[in-house]
Amino acid sequence: MGLLSGKTALITGASKGIGRAIAIKYAQEGANVAFTFLSSVEKGQALEAELAAFGGKAKGFRSDASDFAAAEELVKSVVEEFGGLDILINNAGITRDNLLMRMTEESWDEIMNVNLKSCFNTVKASTRTMMKAKAGSIINITSVVGAKGNAGQANYAASKAGIIGFTKSVALELGSRNIRCNAVAPGFIETEMTDVLDEKTVQGWRDGIPMKRGGKPEEVADLCVFLGSDMSTYISGQTVHINGAMYT
Repeated sequence: MGLLSGKTALITGASKGIGRAIAIKYAQEGANVAFTFLSSVEKGQALEAELAAFGGKAKGFRSDASDFAAAEELVKSVVEEFGGLDILINNAGITRDNLLMRMTEESWDEIMNVNLKSCFNTVKASTRTMMKAKAGSIINITSVVGAKGNAGQANYAASKAGIIGFTKSVALELGSRNIRCNAVAPGFIETEMTDVLDEKTVQGWRDGIPMKRGGKPEEVADLCVFLGSDMSTYISGQTVHINGAMYT
């Protein structure tokens, strides 16, 4: 039996990168997995088939978590399809990097909607189901820059810092109903996005990390398995950093 056997998880933004790694690990650990994708339709369909091969139920939903009504409909559909919802993982996120002097209002608003408002939307939509069950684990993916900031990422850092404050508040509100809420803060994780970058630049980032390497999406996924499982039933309101000691 896997660590997540019998549990149903909803993972946003799971067609690639960290989200995809989480979905695969969850399926391997016995969870039924619902996940969202938006633009990567073919990747979403392929992932659904890949997850189903592990023996559990899996279904992808093309949905925009930054849209309040769409998030409500998404959670409703997941509960109807799977019979409940035990774990919610907010992974959907984008970047629109630029120096503050050149940053547009549009890029600021877009980041806030996709990265931060989406967390509010899905958590609010899931709360009633989890409160009724008197159980649940909510995991919000933030970032190391949400804790320490980063030049050229004022919008992204602000959205990720907002997720940390939101997570702490939700944990305080829902703790009496046995619903846990934690944030996971990855550092430099090597994904498809970093594969296209100049190797010298990437190596420079690795050299600046005490462990001298970037993280793997699967390592973030392992942490999410722990936080979604019954091994972490007294952990709530925390931000867990996974960054090879680049920020302590």
